[in-house]
Amino acid sequence: MRAASSSDARAGAFIAVAVALFCIQLDFFALNLAVPGIADEFAVTASAAQWTLSAYMLSIGCCFIVGGRVGDVFGRRGALLGGTALFAAGSVGCALAPGLWALVGARIVQGIGAGFVFPVSVSVITNAFPDTTRARALGAVFGIANVGTALGPFIGGGFTEGPGWRRIFWLLAPPSVLALVVAYVYVPDSRDPAAPRRLAPTGCLTVVCALAALTLAVERGSAWGWDHARTLTLLAIAAVAGALFVRREQRARHPLIDLRLFGNAPCVLVTGAGTVTNMGYAVTVFVSTLYLQQVRGLSPLVAGVVFLAPAVFVALSGPLGARLSPHMQPTAVMALAGAVAGSGMIVLSLVTAWSLYVPVFAWCGLGLGPGWTFAGVATQEVVAPERAGEASGVLLTFLVTLGGVAMAGAAAAITAMVPERSAEAAYDVILRFRGAVILAACVVVMAVRHRLVLIGRVPSLGSRAPRGGRLP
Repeated sequence: MRAASSSDARAGAFIAVAVALFCIQLDFFALNLAVPGIADEFAVTASAAQWTLSAYMLSIGCCFIVGGRVGDVFGRRGALLGGTALFAAGSVGCALAPGLWALVGARIVQGIGAGFVFPVSVSVITNAFPDTTRARALGAVFGIANVGTALGPFIGGGFTEGPGWRRIFWLLAPPSVLALVVAYVYVPDSRDPAAPRRLAPTGCLTVVCALAALTLAVERGSAWGWDHARTLTLLAIAAVAGALFVRREQRARHPLIDLRLFGNAPCVLVTGAGTVTNMGYAVTVFVSTLYLQQVRGLSPLVAGVVFLAPAVFVALSGPLGARLSPHMQPTAVMALAGAVAGSGMIVLSLVTAWSLYVPVFAWCGLGLGPGWTFAGVATQEVVAPERAGEASGVLLTFLVTLGGVAMAGAAAAITAMVPERSAEAAYDVILRFRGAVILAACVVVMAVRHRLVLIGRVPSLGSRAPRGGRLP
């Protein structure tokens, strides 16, 4: 193993992380358009086939916090290798699945692997690169990962209409193995030196139960009914398990999450802004998919081509945010991105001509992309490197869980509105409302930040971080 400070180790870590995240992003955004093909092949309903997405979201959402802290405590290299291996094995299992529930099981394996890879990848880059180049490296990693976001709908739609959805998973296997090999050879190990080499099972169990119950309730609430006994029971379990987790963390000598993280005002502001923007991203993708196929009558392949416009700008948002980072405070970058996203969503609901729709759709991508890309960069700039995995896990949990909540809320609202108005009108209402929420959140974030500046908690927007510094 080469020294962690060597240029080879940094390059290897960059390649391994970028390729792994690229595969995960492509996988998620490709399979959204493959659900009808899965339902047809296995002769099941679309609702049953939707479990291939629900199971993945359930498993990945439960693993972010635990996966990030496992990397901090036991070593990020091992956690990255284990997560990548699980994702690769799950991809092969999905490609070979003889039935729906075998496919769902393989998707759970994929989700667990991805749940470790995501937070550990961010902390691997944070600890492999020096302060002077860290933000740029993270931005480039997210940019490459978001190429998978751009290609996902196109590949998913094309394979579903052409050789079949199984080819999506066969496509993922070779680069996943490549990421695994490069990580094994080059990625330097790092961990939190102050943390004991153990995790309290009570903390892990309660947080996993809380997140699993909440995610399952959100994912299946529309199908079961929000007032159904199963949905209400899951929400109650989530609330009780969440309360037990917080109580346990407050008393633990070595907590899974250091709750003082929520007293880090810059981290909270960036996480909040990123979460609201990512909720808008989830809603925009969901509503636009329905609009393009149900209102415009496009096939999955052609709809995937239209999605290339915003996805390309989402891919560019990572490097762009990293370039802005040395010159602007992270909260200002997030507020600017939110203003672009919110206004874009409102305008998107007003245009119909293709000559305007596609450019405005791309405009939305430019603003919505930083919801998770730059938020991931920014949180790493305002926390200590030894807690990088923990901070990344917390951020990703908020992004994914509340993104799912926003999507479920949009689905429920559309169902409630459609009997009284057209589907197109319902989609427009959802986009306008979510756009207005993002704009309002930007105003609130900047107002709170201004107040914190006045009381001396954070520096003014005109302040610049010293080289290698950690200004909020």
